[in-house]
Amino acid sequence: MRISEYVGFDGVGLAELVAKGEVTPAELEAVAREAVRAVNPRINAVVETWPADEAPVPGSTPLAGVPFLIKDIGVSMAGRRMELGSRLAAGNVAGADSFLMRRFRRAGLVTFGRTATPEMAYSNTTEPVLYGATRNPWDLTRGAGGSSGGAGAAVAAGVVPVAHATDAAGSIRVPAACNGLFGLKPTRGRVSAGPDADEVFNGLAVQGGVSRTVRDSAVLLDRMRGPEPGDPYFAEQPPRPYAEEVLRHPGTLRIGVLTQAWGGRRTTAPVADALSRTARLLESLGHQVEEATVDLGADWEEFVLAGARQWTANLTASVDELAAAFGRPVDSSTLEPPTLASYHYGRRVSGAQFVTALGIRNRVARSLARSFDAYDVLLTPTLPDLPLPLGTHAEGVEELDGLGWLRRLFDLSPFTVAFNVAGTPAMSVPVTADTETGLPIGMQFAAGYGLEGRLFRLAGQLEQADPWSGRIPTVWAGDHPATTSSSSGSPG
Repeated sequence: MRISEYVGFDGVGLAELVAKGEVTPAELEAVAREAVRAVNPRINAVVETWPADEAPVPGSTPLAGVPFLIKDIGVSMAGRRMELGSRLAAGNVAGADSFLMRRFRRAGLVTFGRTATPEMAYSNTTEPVLYGATRNPWDLTRGAGGSSGGAGAAVAAGVVPVAHATDAAGSIRVPAACNGLFGLKPTRGRVSAGPDADEVFNGLAVQGGVSRTVRDSAVLLDRMRGPEPGDPYFAEQPPRPYAEEVLRHPGTLRIGVLTQAWGGRRTTAPVADALSRTARLLESLGHQVEEATVDLGADWEEFVLAGARQWTANLTASVDELAAAFGRPVDSSTLEPPTLASYHYGRRVSGAQFVTALGIRNRVARSLARSFDAYDVLLTPTLPDLPLPLGTHAEGVEELDGLGWLRRLFDLSPFTVAFNVAGTPAMSVPVTADTETGLPIGMQFAAGYGLEGRLFRLAGQLEQADPWSGRIPTVWAGDHPATTSSSSGSPG
């Protein structure tokens, strides 16, 4: 199979070819490696590749034989490095598969590498010192989002059709928006974080993926979801597979539109125009759409302060554990300025302040839950602006403390984090693009707790009504001729 043929299929489509015997998993892996060599020198999305050790049975699952990449954080693969995008964890090798990695194996996915993340996944751009910046395949001067920016850029450029991602404040949805992909953050408790953690960032962080088609994300989540022994809680299993929901009509939905973000960050004109076009599309599909006022449940500055205390306290514990494990100092030789500042801030957070922050989490969750009494779905822009130029996040970062860094991150992505705090599902859909630059613009849709099915039904309808699969970025693996060589180890 040539790269130009490979990029024409989504994951489910490739698995169907494998099931029919038209191509083997090994052949698909070889083409995916060619795709890495073709585009990665320009986008820097894949930080390592290796010979896959899976031998999936063709046709055993809807994704059996599909090439796959895992993020450099959030999932452990026995014998493979997981460095968290940080010099502090450089060379870290996982001793065993995490529960999620076992599920990826059972899904028949052929995992052959890992994608870039910012240090500790602690940013919404992927520009770590350890790997260097990941570039947006639509415009190489712009970022690919974060923290799953490597996954987003790799999928958008055609390296793989679907990839693992995580989301603690928008880290699935932000890269999906920046790279013109579909990405859904599941409900809290939908996917196990075990066995090494019961929950990550007190339940703010969840596991998922990014993909070029809605059905790939649905099928992937079907294979990821479900509790594992020892999980502290779990979301009720859906009545039917999410893959089936994509094909079902969503019915007439009451959709509330939030045009401006909490905290006062203004939505830029291109994004506001895209939001208006999306609202009109929804109305044409028969949905009831109206502008909404959504009570966050807390003052914005109170919300940011609680987030900073919760995030940095968790970060500090992780950093101390890594430093002890590797015998490395916690200083500028191992951590980047915003991470180090956040570490020091977290060390000063008291137990009482941390418990108060959890109280704010509860208030936000209760308030947003009430908004879903009035609306079936909330619609916002995923981001208030187009993908930002590389280096934007780093401007003046040496002068920020941990609170200042979180304030910057929340200001740059003000629509996404509330749904992490609430634990409810939310998705970014590449419904439209900027009319002037052609850059993708993601629209965020959120639903009540456990209602991923509703979102998948709506996403399937939008994909049919206004397909985005024909939009191709500037850097695209399908534009490169096939090669005959193969290699393992670091890409490039």
